[in-house]
Parts: sequence; structure tokens; C-alpha cells
Amino acid sequence: MACRTVQDKKNLVRVVRTPEGEIRVDPTGKLNGRGAYLCPRPDCLRLAQKRKSLDRAFKTTVPAEAWARLEEQLAMKASVDRE
Repeated sequence: MACRTVQDKKNLVRVVRTPEGEIRVDPTGKLNGRGAYLCPRPDCLRLAQKRKSLDRAFKTTVPAEAWARLEEQLAMKASVDRE
């Protein structure tokens, strides 16, 4: 979404806005809600924040604490993937 590179879906991270309004990483790809896909790189997340890509995809303003939480979750996912 942010860097606009074409990749297989399995190489991307799904971020979802749940029906309750929570924005989080969806590791299973099956959570209910509106989803968007990002590269698992922190720089892509920062680019999405700068371009307000997730704001447009989710049709809402993504709060600063959600961005921080997403960055933490992506970092945790990256560390698990390396193991």
C-alpha cells in the first residue's frame, strides 16, 4: 500500500480496522473488518503514515497510539519470522 510494490499476498502484512474500530496487525488474515496490506518493513509503515494511506483505506484517522502499536507488532512479527 505505501511503497506500491507488487508482491505475493503471503509476503505482506495485513492491517485491519475491526468492527469495534481497533486498528491492528492481522497475522491470520482472517479477522473481520476492513483490511489493507503493507510490506513488513518499518520504513513502509512510516511511509504509509506520511502519505495517510491507512487513513484513506480505513476511511478514518488512524490515531498516533495505533501507529506506535502497529510499529511494535511489525517489529515482533519480523523477529519471529527471522527465527
